[in-house]
Amino acid sequence: MIDYSERIAAIEQYLSKLDFPTEPKNLYDPIQYFLAIGGKRIRPLFTILSAELFNVSLNEALAGAAALELFHNFTLIHDDIMDKAPIRRGFPTVHEKWNPDIAILSGDVLMIHAFHELSVYPPNTFKKLSSMLNQTAIEVCIGQRMDMDFERIPSVNESDYIEMIRLKTSVLLGCACAFGGIMGGGNDTSINALYHFGEQLGIAFQIQDDILDAFGDAEKVGKQVGGDILFDKKTILYTTFQSMASESNKAEFFRLTNTSEQEKISGIKNLYKDTGVLEYCTKTQRRYHNNAMDFIAKVECPQSNYNLINLAEYIMNRSY
Repeated sequence: MIDYSERIAAIEQYLSKLDFPTEPKNLYDPIQYFLAIGGKRIRPLFTILSAELFNVSLNEALAGAAALELFHNFTLIHDDIMDKAPIRRGFPTVHEKWNPDIAILSGDVLMIHAFHELSVYPPNTFKKLSSMLNQTAIEVCIGQRMDMDFERIPSVNESDYIEMIRLKTSVLLGCACAFGGIMGGGNDTSINALYHFGEQLGIAFQIQDDILDAFGDAEKVGKQVGGDILFDKKTILYTTFQSMASESNKAEFFRLTNTSEQEKISGIKNLYKDTGVLEYCTKTQRRYHNNAMDFIAKVECPQSNYNLINLAEYIMNRSY
């Protein structure tokens, strides 16, 4: 695994030095608090590595990378409100520590600051970056709306689920990768290839999250495995089971929904394995990963894409 710590440290330092106003405190303190509790910084790292393909320096790429991370954190603050989540990264969520009204406004301001970060780039570059982030922002909202709608309907098919995670999660990673190509003056073919590389990788990443939630190691994942099963979330495992399982399997699934937590989790996991659902979802994840590799091969750039591919392989082989 390549050491990306220097780039991540640069991202953290940049974020820590952002010049937010100090007043009103109950608008900006939540932003400082949320950024300070950290995160993987995967999206800004992909922006930086994509920019390096075109000889863009780390310092030049940081504003665009930070814009993506600010936007991502805006979505998390608002998602936490909608999900009524009390904890994020081991800390109280903004709406819990303050209140939902403050969290909504702080999230809104964070999104505006994300676009402001892009203003440091030359006019033509700024126009392309902001246009892409505008479109991505709309798509992320559509994806979140779809996810919420799925909670209220009895079944979801695989194609609808894939479209939901593409919009809610993957387009932002696609945007992050395309940002590097735009900042580096890449041609349209390369920028589009970078976008689809990130988008397809993001789909594979989310499918892997679904699998790890059910079948990962609790200590490595950092939470109880089977949470999605327990709360009847319509993950790709769930949607695949509904399309592949026999009527007797479905009857057993229904029976398990009314048992104890541990029996429900272990029983449904066994059904996912015995019916071939786990194998199918693992192959589906690999297919989207392979799609991503096909797209990165189409990028025309002066530097090797080794660092970018290495990071992609690392996150695809993670156990947490």
